[in-house]
Amino acid sequence: MSRRAALWCGFALVHALVIVLGLVDGRAASWDVDQLYRWWAGTTIRGDAIPGLTMEWIYPPLALVPIVLAGFLGAAVDYTLAWGLLVTAADAVAFGILIGAARSRGRVVAALFWLAAILALGGVGMYRLDAITVPVAILGCLWLVGRPWLASALLAAATWIKVWPAALLLAAVIAVRRRGAIIGAGAALSAVVVALALSAGGATHLLGFVGDQTTRGLQLEAPVSSVYVLLALAGSSGAAVYYDPDIVTFQVTGPNVDVVIALMTPLLILVAAALAAVGAVKVARGARFVSLFPPLALSLVLALIAVNKVGSPQYMVWIIAPFVLALVVDRRAWAAPALLALVMTAATQVLFPWAYDALLALQPAAVALLLGRNLLEVVLFVWIAALLVAVPTAVRVPAGDPPPATPEGSP
Repeated sequence: MSRRAALWCGFALVHALVIVLGLVDGRAASWDVDQLYRWWAGTTIRGDAIPGLTMEWIYPPLALVPIVLAGFLGAAVDYTLAWGLLVTAADAVAFGILIGAARSRGRVVAALFWLAAILALGGVGMYRLDAITVPVAILGCLWLVGRPWLASALLAAATWIKVWPAALLLAAVIAVRRRGAIIGAGAALSAVVVALALSAGGATHLLGFVGDQTTRGLQLEAPVSSVYVLLALAGSSGAAVYYDPDIVTFQVTGPNVDVVIALMTPLLILVAAALAAVGAVKVARGARFVSLFPPLALSLVLALIAVNKVGSPQYMVWIIAPFVLALVVDRRAWAAPALLALVMTAATQVLFPWAYDALLALQPAAVALLLGRNLLEVVLFVWIAALLVAVPTAVRVPAGDPPPATPEGSP
């Protein structure tokens, strides 16, 4: 069997297994798709209401496209299965472009990492909107140098599905010297999305997802919530885990929790600005794209995970796209961080859905696992931020992106 055929066999097996993982154990891992997405698709197709246009919604407007598409596919098969098949199809397009003829070792390693990450995270990584953005973001990252207009449009489209790819766009604006193309394509795509939403009568709800995120409390799994989880485990007065029915998630409360909630968003903005500033200084001093973009993109994405009051398990898929590019560029240099990322994603699947009931009951073993996973998030963030600071600089090339002449070939 050829290397390429073996990779495709692995792709099929991993996706089949993860689809099944979302359909067992009461569909806990696929609950959002099975209940919320199915309902949103139904109301849209029937014309009762359109989320994000005629009613408030927690997602950007393009998120409705895959949800409704799965609804049409759901006419032939169960909606949840249709979603899994839709994600698999999107992954297959990006996977095929990534591996090509499977001659590049860097691309093969990156593909294996992607499959391992999908398997490590399990059903929750597939049965969320985030899963749709991953293949789009991977293609966007791979094409940033050779096709910056197309790459930026893809990353902007992914951002209008789920906000996190904005971190990749920011890194691209900083690291790609053809930044006019990055800004222009992203702005053009965004203008089209906004114009379509406004023409459909969605002016009042267009940016509703922004307010929803900024007003949220501390989610149970977020790193910052670890202190309150420990306080609740110790029986400290006022510290507890509670269910918020408005956003359908578990949060924590305790001493001075409102102050912490108020500080988290400004802190995240400050950290992201600091990382962007480091990247800008590196560019000014002649840092090359292939050296700068992977740690800059990864550190920005990890900041959205480690310095965030929200900590949903599917957030782990965000690291896949920048890690894929990093491994394509230099598989040896990025092997150790990638392995740590896989440990982090595997621990996340154990937490959700398998040990989630134990965590809600504050059983010590489950709490210890959560704290360990959260520590890994912080460690990986600090590690990648340190790599960003250590990016070498040189005399700036007068014009154009430097050719990505690395042992692994061009991304």
